[in-house]
Parts: sequence; structure tokens; C-alpha cells
Amino acid sequence: MNCKTLLVHLDDSTHSAARTEFALELASRHDAHLIGLYVVCQDLAQPMFLHGERALIATRETQHDANLKGAQARFLAAGERAGRSVEWRAPEGPAIEAAILHARHADLLILGQDDPDDPSSYIARHFIEDVLMASGRPAIVLPYAGTIRSFAENVLIAWDGGRESARAMADALPLIKRAKFVTVITLQRHPGSEAPAGIDVAAWLDRHGIQAGFAAAPKVAGVPTGALLLNTLADRHIDLLVMGAYGHARVQERLLGGVTRTLLQSMTVPALMSH
Repeated sequence: MNCKTLLVHLDDSTHSAARTEFALELASRHDAHLIGLYVVCQDLAQPMFLHGERALIATRETQHDANLKGAQARFLAAGERAGRSVEWRAPEGPAIEAAILHARHADLLILGQDDPDDPSSYIARHFIEDVLMASGRPAIVLPYAGTIRSFAENVLIAWDGGRESARAMADALPLIKRAKFVTVITLQRHPGSEAPAGIDVAAWLDRHGIQAGFAAAPKVAGVPTGALLLNTLADRHIDLLVMGAYGHARVQERLLGGVTRTLLQSMTVPALMSH
């Protein structure tokens, strides 16, 4: 994968500016063009609409226009300060469908974890999951909590031998070539199964000029793999997790794999995910 076109999701949340700065820094590293995609919640079932009063609807539309113009001005100004090639897009239509369509024209997406304390970070039910699963593009998901002080210097690759895991590792190559430390940790996909060895993965990475160590995730009775992975991230001071995103849709409900769900809900470091 070549990182020549990046796409960052923008909204009205307090985290949008941090995503922009992160995306601009990443664009600078890879001499990439950056698209700012402004997509916000369009749920008409929000409390303001339940009264059915036209004045309230008009107020919300006016506020949306003001927010859009403000977001555009901030994004373009940040791009100019950084000296990067940037592009603004604010498509109409359903949020998820619009995001998926525009994501397919980028090499890498930058998304933000949903913040339960910031209503403006909510775009649609299963927004991140649907974009990850349907866009066909890898995404870096940034946690809402904490400050990102380093990125892709100490990398952990979660390897379980599956297609998604292999896809994520290949997609991550341009991002981890300059990493100081790379560790491949092997995970069990199902209880009772044996985790595939990471030594072959480390050898494959070595042929791409990336030296990596390998380890196995500890097996602790009663502790889910996702929780073990979160502990490993903290213990090793990881600043980028690379993992496959597992899931499928059934009866209009997104069903995620256990590890994927845990990381999206409780992530503490940026994660590159591919489906």
C-alpha cells in the first residue's frame, strides 16, 4: 500500500482538531494529499426534532451551516499552516453511505473512537464499524482519551493467522518501516485453538526491511483475549497496534469479533485496522 491519499473524518466534536493535526503530520511523513471529509449526525430522532416544531428544525439547520463553515475554515487554515495539499469535502446524503463512498478513493483513513461524553462525536450507529467493514480500505482509529505523543515507533502486530490479520499487516508496511521496535504477538482466534507461530511473520517482515520480535499472548482462564491485548499495549508502551477487523452484518446489526469490539470500545493507543 502507498500512502499518497489520506482521508480524515471531521465532525463537530472536540476531537476533530486533534485528528486533523495527526492526519497532517502523517501526510507530511508520506508526502500525501489529505482529504477532510465532514460528516456529522443526521438522526432526525434526536430530541430537538421530537417536538415537531419548524422553528427548532430551522435553528438546527442554521447551526449546522455555521458548524460546517467553521470546520471548513479551520481545516483549510491548518492545511495551509502545515504546507500540505488538502481538500475539503462535505457530501450530502446518509452519513455512513457517504463516508464509505469517499473512503474508497483514499489509501488510508483516519477515524476517531466514539466519545460517550461528547454527543457531537456520535455520527450513526456502528459508524466506525461499517466504514471499516465496507470501505475496503485500512483505517487508523484514534482513541478519544489521552494525547498521542509518538506514533509507529513501538509497534505491536496482533497476528492470528486469519485473512484480516494478514491484510492489516500488509497495509501497515509503509507506516512501520521506520519503527524502532516491532513485535508480532500471536493470538488465538477461538478458545481451545492453537495460536499460529509468529516466527514466519517476523521472517516475512525482515524481507521487507523490518526487524521484528515475536511473542505469544498469555493464556489466562476467564480473561478475554481483547483484555489481554489491552494489558500488553500498556505494559510494552505501544504507540501503534496493527490488527485485523473481524465482523459481519446480520439483520441490519453489526456483529463484531470479540477482540475487535473490545479494542474499539476501550482502545488506549492508535490502531490500524483492516477487514
